[in-house]
Amino acid sequence: MRFASLGSGSEGNGLVVEAGRQGAPMRVLIDCGFGLAQVRRRLARLGLAPTDLHAIFVTHEHSDHLGGAVRLARAAGAQLFMTRGTAAAGLRELPEGLPLQLIEADRPIELEGLRVDPVPVPHDAREPVQFVIEDSRSRLGVLTDLGQSTPHLVRRMTGLHALVLECNHDAAMLRDGPYPWSLKRRIAGPYGHLENAAAAALLAQLDQRCLGTVVAAHLSRSNNRPDLARRALSAVWAGANEQDVLVADQDQGLGWTEV
Repeated sequence: MRFASLGSGSEGNGLVVEAGRQGAPMRVLIDCGFGLAQVRRRLARLGLAPTDLHAIFVTHEHSDHLGGAVRLARAAGAQLFMTRGTAAAGLRELPEGLPLQLIEADRPIELEGLRVDPVPVPHDAREPVQFVIEDSRSRLGVLTDLGQSTPHLVRRMTGLHALVLECNHDAAMLRDGPYPWSLKRRIAGPYGHLENAAAAALLAQLDQRCLGTVVAAHLSRSNNRPDLARRALSAVWAGANEQDVLVADQDQGLGWTEV
């Protein structure tokens, strides 16, 4: 299995996961918050086109995750997966002919070469989920857009080989930054976004015996810095230093990374 980020942040998100036999891999995209032209450019950096995608999974209805998913699903001829709550909140009506499949938290979806397992998370959306994705050898956890950890979440993220983890903000930078107080309160709240120390605390709770890759994701341009996220996560990732922590940024995303 390998994965790559098209971009990660409040201006758009997308994570490609590829697994399966050589020459005919299964490829899924987690979220699409970019317009079609931009998705084409970002996929091209990875040597892909929209028609190389087989399925698109959406974590929740916010535009930086769902905004481009419908158009991309049409262009790719890919099936679209989301919870009933995400569909109700994010789609005014079901686009004609769109192959939409409703999913439920904790009920895995089996695709050729991949198992995609939706995990419920606390976030200010209708029915948000994140995902554990696995093939016959590896497990990848994707955890962005959540306000806090939960015991259930920790249990579901056990035995990971790679983790993409939200480090949205540094608490002091958010507190002293330019955002209005109402937005600061939402971001820092239990249904908002993880700050660096909270992300590190979550990582510290996980069984890390198989964990070989950690990616800091969804960093705020205004309220965080890559070095702060790396420092926080590396401090609790056994045997790691700051440079071992990868960062998926808004503009360049992250290139192909083997699990």
